Amino acid sequence: MIKRTVIVNSSMEARPAALFVQTASKFQSSIFVTIDNKTANAKSIMGMMSIGILNGHEITIKAEGSDEEVAVVELGKFFSGV
Repeated sequence: MIKRTVIVNSSMEARPAALFVQTASKFQSSIFVTIDNKTANAKSIMGMMSIGILNGHEITIKAEGSDEEVAVVELGKFFSGV
């Protein structure tokens, strides 16, 4: 398992959440996003919308599987805008 913590550059509204879930779904690894005490499956639109990610929040992306490193880096870039 690998994890990465990033600061979010934009709020997770419907459109960005859909794009994030599409990106996460490209990977075979199991991927989860955690903010405070809430964790969501990164491949679930409802899960991602329910954890309330807003601009400036610190989140942790965790992935486990054959492409975990690439997944965490790419999804981290999605949130941080880097």
